[in-house]
Amino acid sequence: MSTVHHQAPAVDRPWAALWSLVIGFFMILVDSTIVSVANPAIMKGLDAGIDQVIWVTSAYLLAYAVPLLITGRLGDRFGPRRMFLGGLAVFTIASLLCGLAPSIGLLIAARALQGFGASFMTPQTMAVITRIFPPNRRGAAMAIWGSTAGVAMLVGPIAGGLLVDGLGWEWIFFVNVPVGIVGFVLASRFVPVLPTNAHRFDLLGVALSAIGMFLLVFGIQEGETYDWGTIVGPITVWGLIITGIVVLVAFLLWQRFQKGEPLLPLALFADRNFSLGNVAITAVGFTVASMSLPIIFYVQLVRGLTPTQSALIMVPTAVLALVLAPVSGRLIDKYNPRWFAVMGVVLLSAALFWYAWLINEQAGVLWLLLPAALMGFSNAFVWAPIANATTRNLPPRQAGAGSGVYNTTRQVGSVLGSASIAALIQARLAAELPKRPGGGSASTAQFGEQGLPEFLHAGFATAMAQAIVLPAVVVLVGAVAAAFFARPQTQHGWTAPNGSEHRSEPANADR
Repeated sequence: MSTVHHQAPAVDRPWAALWSLVIGFFMILVDSTIVSVANPAIMKGLDAGIDQVIWVTSAYLLAYAVPLLITGRLGDRFGPRRMFLGGLAVFTIASLLCGLAPSIGLLIAARALQGFGASFMTPQTMAVITRIFPPNRRGAAMAIWGSTAGVAMLVGPIAGGLLVDGLGWEWIFFVNVPVGIVGFVLASRFVPVLPTNAHRFDLLGVALSAIGMFLLVFGIQEGETYDWGTIVGPITVWGLIITGIVVLVAFLLWQRFQKGEPLLPLALFADRNFSLGNVAITAVGFTVASMSLPIIFYVQLVRGLTPTQSALIMVPTAVLALVLAPVSGRLIDKYNPRWFAVMGVVLLSAALFWYAWLINEQAGVLWLLLPAALMGFSNAFVWAPIANATTRNLPPRQAGAGSGVYNTTRQVGSVLGSASIAALIQARLAAELPKRPGGGSASTAQFGEQGLPEFLHAGFATAMAQAIVLPAVVVLVGAVAAAFFARPQTQHGWTAPNGSEHRSEPANADR
C-alpha cells in the first residue's frame, strides 16, 4: 500500500503530547460514569421518567462503543491528530448543548453526539503513544494512559456528586467546556502530525461492523430495561443480540476473504500478545464497569451515606492508582510486563473478594477503605502492563486499527459487565429480601426517598456481597490470559516520527 507522505515534525516533547491527549481521554471516560449520581436531579429538573433518564447514559455509551473499530482505522488514514482534535471539538460542543438542554429528548440527543465525538478520540490516544514512544520507553507512557482509564471510572461518581450537590446537574456537562478548550489548545500545539497511509476504505466492512456492533451493544445494554423480553412487535432483546452476533461473524468472514484492504486486519490476531491482551482487557472492562454498583448501593442504602460520601469511599483507589502509575511504567519497561499484569489482576480479584467479606449489616464503613487501597495498588499494575504487552508489536501503520480493536473489546466488556451486574443484583435481591404479604419479594424501588427499612438491611447487604463475587471471578479470566503473554520481541530499528532510529532490548522474561 502506498504511503501518503507528510513531513512529520520531530517529537521533541513526547510527554507533552501524551499529557495533552490524556486530558481529553480522561474527560470522555469520566463522562461514562458521572451521570449516574445526577439521574435523580435530571429527572426532577427535566420532569423525566426513569425509562427516559436511563437513556442519558445509554445513548452516550452506544454512540461511543459502536464506531470504535471504524474511527481507529480513520486515524490510520487521515492522521490521529486530526481525528482527535475533530472528536474533541464535537465532544466539547455537545457538552455545552447537554448543559443547555431544555428537555430530556434534547439532552439524550446531545449525549449521543458527545459519545460520537468520544469515539473519534479514544483510539487516537493509544495509537499516538504507540507511534511516538519507542518500545523500551512505552511502558511508562502506557502506565499514564492505563491509570487514566482506571481512575476516570472512579472519579466520575465523585465529581458528579460534588457538582450536583454544589452547582446543579447542568454543571457535570458545563465543566467539560473549559477543559475541552484547554485540551484542544494543548493537543494542537504538542501532538505531532504523523505520517498517514493511503488506506482504501472497506465500505461493506464499515456497514457490517456498525450494524453488528449496534445490535449487540444495544441488546446487551438495554436487556434489563425490557426484562430480556419483547422490545416492540416481533423484535426481542435476544433476537437483537443473536442477530448482532451473526452480522459480526459475517463481518469477520468478509474481512478474511475479501480481496481489497480489510477494515480489520485479521493478521493483527496472529500476534499472540495482541489476541491475549484483548481477552484480558475485556475481562478487566467487565469488572471495572460492574464492581462499583454493589458497593455504592450498600454504603448508601445500608450504611446511610450520601452520594458524595459514598463516592469518597473509593478515593484510596484513585489516589494509589495515580501515585503508583509511574512506578508501574518504569518496571514494565525494564522487566517482562506479563508478571505485573498477572499480579495486578489477581490482587484486583482479591480486593473484590475482601469487599464481599466486609459487606454485611454490622461492618464499620471505614473498613472498606482497606480493600479500596488494595484495589488502587492493583489498578496501577493492571492497565499499563496489559496495554503495553498488547500493543508492543503493532506496526505503526496499523496502530489505529489495533487501538480501535483494543478499545472496542474493552467497551464491550464494560457493557457486558454493566448489564450482568444489574441482572444479578435483581436476582439476589429477589432471593435474599423477605417476601411481601401476598407474595413477591420486597424491592428497593418501593421505598423511594425514605431509604431502606432497617429490617431489610441484612438481606440487602448479603445480596450485594454475593453480587460482587461475579466481577471478582470474571477478572481472573484476564489473569489467565495475561499469564500466557509471550516474551516481548526485540524491536530492531524502530523509527521515530522524526526519522531517527532507536534500538531497544526486550523486557527480561526471566525477571
